[in-house]
Amino acid sequence: MVLLKRDCVWKMPSRKFADGEVVMGRWPGSVLYYEVQVTSYDDVAHLYTVKYKDGTELALKESDIRSQSSFKHRKSQSSSSSPSRRSSSRSRSRSRSPGRPAKGRRRSASQSREHKEDKKKTIQETSLALPKPSENNTKRYNGEPESTEKNAKSCIILEQKLKPDLEIKRVLEQYSLRSRKDDKKKEEIYSEKKTFAAVKPIEKVPTKTKELEFGGRIGTFMLILLLPATVFYLLLMCEQEDPSLLNFPPLPALESLWDGRVFGVILLWFFLQAVFYLLPIGKVVEGLPLSSGRKLQYRINGFYAFILTAAAIGVLLYFQFELHYLYDHLMQFAVSAAAFSLALSIYLYARSLKAPEEELAPGGNSGYFIYDFFTGHELNPRIGSFDLKYFCELRPGLIGWVVINLAMLLAEMKIHNLSVPSLSMILVNSFQLLYVVDALWNEEAVLTTMDITHDGFGFMLAFGDLVWVPFVYSLQAFYLVGHPTTITWPVAAAITVLNCIGYYIFRSANSQKNNFRRNPADPKLANLKFIPTATGKGLLVTGWWGFVRHPNYLGDIIMALAWSLPCGFNHILPYFYVIYFICLLVHREARDEHHCKQKYGLAWERYCQRVPYRIFPYIY
Repeated sequence: MVLLKRDCVWKMPSRKFADGEVVMGRWPGSVLYYEVQVTSYDDVAHLYTVKYKDGTELALKESDIRSQSSFKHRKSQSSSSSPSRRSSSRSRSRSRSPGRPAKGRRRSASQSREHKEDKKKTIQETSLALPKPSENNTKRYNGEPESTEKNAKSCIILEQKLKPDLEIKRVLEQYSLRSRKDDKKKEEIYSEKKTFAAVKPIEKVPTKTKELEFGGRIGTFMLILLLPATVFYLLLMCEQEDPSLLNFPPLPALESLWDGRVFGVILLWFFLQAVFYLLPIGKVVEGLPLSSGRKLQYRINGFYAFILTAAAIGVLLYFQFELHYLYDHLMQFAVSAAAFSLALSIYLYARSLKAPEEELAPGGNSGYFIYDFFTGHELNPRIGSFDLKYFCELRPGLIGWVVINLAMLLAEMKIHNLSVPSLSMILVNSFQLLYVVDALWNEEAVLTTMDITHDGFGFMLAFGDLVWVPFVYSLQAFYLVGHPTTITWPVAAAITVLNCIGYYIFRSANSQKNNFRRNPADPKLANLKFIPTATGKGLLVTGWWGFVRHPNYLGDIIMALAWSLPCGFNHILPYFYVIYFICLLVHREARDEHHCKQKYGLAWERYCQRVPYRIFPYIY
C-alpha cells in the first residue's frame, strides 16, 4: 500500500513555476541559461512552454529551469570560495604557475578566478554563437550584434578563426588557481561544450493544439459538408448547356449517383497505384527529422508509377476499351471517390487514437473530434513501410487527373466527330500534363512541404488528394467537351508563353528552396545569402526568395490562369480553378506567415523587412 501511494504521489508532481513567471531557462543542448517567461504547462508531458525575448517558444523540463534569484545566488557563490580552499590553491599555485604577477601587483585568488571566469564566458559565447546552417544559432540570445546576411563560406572561415582562441583557453585553464575538484568539474563542462556543435536541435514534444484554424470546430464541420457539395455542383454545372451562375442545375435522382461497378473501378485504381508504390524500383531517401529526431524513409518511384500507368492505359486503348466511359459516368466516379475518401478518413482517425503522443500532428491534436478528424490527428500514418499520406499526396489523384483529362479529350473527339482534338483541348491537356509529370519527376521535393512536415492525414488531405484534385482540377477539360471554344494560333502561342513563364518561376523557386533545405553547405549554393535562425535553418534573401516571400505561389497562379484562358470568356465556370487557387494560396500564405513567425521569431521579422512583398511583387 505504501508503494502504491508513493507511485501516486510521483505521478502527480506539484508545479513549481507559474504562468507569466520570468525565470532562467537552459538552452537545449548547451549549458547556457537565458531569461525566459513561462507561458503554459503541460500536465501530461510535464513540460513548461517558455518564451524567449525574440518570441521563440520551446518546451523545457522543470530540471532545465531555475528561478532568477537562485541563479544569481549560485553565480555569486562561484566567484568566491572558502578560506581553506583559497589557502590550498595559493600554496599550489606558487609551485605550478609560471606566469604569476610581479610582487606588489598580485591579485587575490578570487579576483584572478573572476577575471578568468569572465574571459572563459566570453570565449564560450563566441564559439557557441557560430551560425552554422545545421545547428542552433544562439548568438542573438547572448545580446551580441548579428549580421543579417551570411553564406556557407563565411561560417567555415569564422570557425577556423575561432579555433586558436579555444586552444588558448585550454592553456589558461591548465594554470588556473582553482582546486583540482573544480578543475575536474570544468573539464566536464568543457567536454559538454565541445560536443555542442554535434548536438541536433531539440524539437519540443507535441502538445495540445491551442490555435484552431479553418474556423475551429464549426468551420471544419461546415467544410466537411461544403467541399463535397462544391465538387458535385461544379460537375453538374458543366453538364448544363448554359453554365451560368444564375442557372442552377436540377438535382439528379439519388439512385443515379451510385453505381457499384464504378466504386469497384475506384478501388481497383487505388490498389493498382499501391502495387506500383510497393515495387522495389527507385531510390529510397530520408525525410526531414521528426520531433523525436527520427527520420522516415520514402521510396521515390512516382514517375515510374506514371510510366506503368500510361502503359496500362495504352494496352486498354489498343484493345478498344472505351475510355470516354469516364465522361459518361463522371458524377458517379466523383461520388464513389468521395465515399472512399470518407471511409479512409474514418480509418485514419480510429487508428490515430492508439498512436504515440510523439507521432501526432502538431496542428491536429486539439482534443476536439471534428477538428482533429478534418485536419488529421496522426502525422505520418503507416502500415509497415507503406506511408498512407505520402502515397495519396501524388499517386492516385494526380495521375488520375491526367487520365480524366485524356478521357475528356477522347470524348470531345467522339461527340463532335473530330479527327484531332481542338486546339483548346490540346493546350489544357499539355499544360496540365507538364505540371503532373514535373511533380512526379521532382517527387522528393514534396517531403519538405507543409502537407508532409506539419499537417496530419485526415479528411482535409484525403478528400483533397482523392476527390478535389482529379475532379476539380480537370474542370477545364470537362467544360470544353460540352462547350467547345475556338482560339487562333497567335492566341494559343501567347497563352503558351504565359504558362512557360509561370512554370519557370514555379520550378526554379522550388528547386532553390529544396536544395537549400537539403544541403545548405552545398558549394553550388554559396552565392545564396540567408538570415540565420535559432532553429539552425536559414531564410533565403536572394534569388527568387528575395523577390517575394512565396515565389512558387506566384508561378502557380500564373499557370492556373494559363490553364483557364483556352476556355474563352463566355462563362466564369472554367475560371473557378484560378479563383479558388488564389484564395487557397493566400490562405496558405497566411498560415505560413503565422507558423514562421512563431518558429523563427526575430529572424522572421528581419526577413519580412528585407522581403516586404508576399506573393505578388509591389503588393504588400
